[in-house]
Amino acid sequence: MQITLHKLKKINHNSKITITGSKSESNRLLLLQALYPELTIENVSNSDDSQLMMNALKSKSDFIDIHHAGTAMRFLTAFFSIQDGRNMTLTGSQRMKERPIKILVEALKSLGADIEYLENTGFPPLKINGKKITKSKATLQANVSSQYISALLLIASKLENGLELTLEGEITSVPYINMTLSLLDEIGVESSFVGNTIKVKPIPIPIGTNNQQPTTLTVESDWSSASYFYSMVALSEVGVEITLSSYKKNSLQGDSSLVEIYKKFGVTTVHNKNSIQLKKTSILNGKEQIELDLTNSPDIAQTIAVTCFGLGIACDLTGLHTLKIKETDRLVALKTEIEKLGGEVAITDKSLHLKPNTLFLQEINSPPLEGFGEAVATYNDHRMAMAFAPLALKTSLFIEDAYVVSKSYPTFWDDLKTVGFKIDK
Repeated sequence: MQITLHKLKKINHNSKITITGSKSESNRLLLLQALYPELTIENVSNSDDSQLMMNALKSKSDFIDIHHAGTAMRFLTAFFSIQDGRNMTLTGSQRMKERPIKILVEALKSLGADIEYLENTGFPPLKINGKKITKSKATLQANVSSQYISALLLIASKLENGLELTLEGEITSVPYINMTLSLLDEIGVESSFVGNTIKVKPIPIPIGTNNQQPTTLTVESDWSSASYFYSMVALSEVGVEITLSSYKKNSLQGDSSLVEIYKKFGVTTVHNKNSIQLKKTSILNGKEQIELDLTNSPDIAQTIAVTCFGLGIACDLTGLHTLKIKETDRLVALKTEIEKLGGEVAITDKSLHLKPNTLFLQEINSPPLEGFGEAVATYNDHRMAMAFAPLALKTSLFIEDAYVVSKSYPTFWDDLKTVGFKIDK
């Protein structure tokens, strides 16, 4: 469904938004809960991806379709590989069948897992014949997706002899690996990460034993979702504030780098007990050039690129090689949609370069310029819809397939209305 975002002069002063739990943390903990039923989780993400993950882990079926949920595909491939005696077909959407999984499958097979490709070698769908795994050493290429690494780490403590994982090449998205290890630590799983080697010890007894209460973990709110509100504040006038909950100062999430990154856009973050307050404190002069290596937080690249476009400033974003295998090729999608709106973008297979523009330097009526009558395409990608939405502070905007946001943030459009956006279907 297409929606119209009408040009908004300013967002409601000091709006307050509660954002659901992190999808990344939720999906890791849901898998751990399936391995250790004594684990209790609070504030689980209400995203489609987490719901699909939860349903798949509870399912007794021998056929599971996880649609567009890439994290679920990778995590469940590892999970079902160690379900001794259970035979499973794991598939997804047409786009999922184009997203590579060979690196993870080959690592699992080197440990003794029994996995077959049902269509194209290296891609889903997969036939997984669960079995007991006794081997404990594997090697994995580390410069493609950290989710392959986390998938192995999450099942490691259930392997009879634990896991020693050697990573080859430059390691991608280290904060997400550290998130996985930190969550393992919270439930009592011992691990070490030295150089390019990660070791995880097995747990011979259920967690929460030895006279301890069953472990309860609360999922922190999602920082990726917070990025869109950072963008809104950056595109607003000085003095505008938005309060978001619930966030931790010492977050496990790599996208918490937003705090430092958006200082470059004149946005200050104040940490309160269970919330963060975003405030626009300064205006850019239009001559800035933002240069960022987003190797550790590629999911916020779309938000940052659109923020720079809305502010009329140049940016050079690198470390984006994983964006080509997401829900869509996000680099191509960003270039196409920003240029459709009048910007100029150059991309490589791992970077994006946006030239400065003067489109939004003056007050613009709606619709402001020829070309804005075209809708922003979302390519079945939730982050495309949400990253472009803050531009409604500069111009009226059409968003195609707007409810794709449910993949990670189902209440996004309702929360935008709370902030003051006017939205028509």
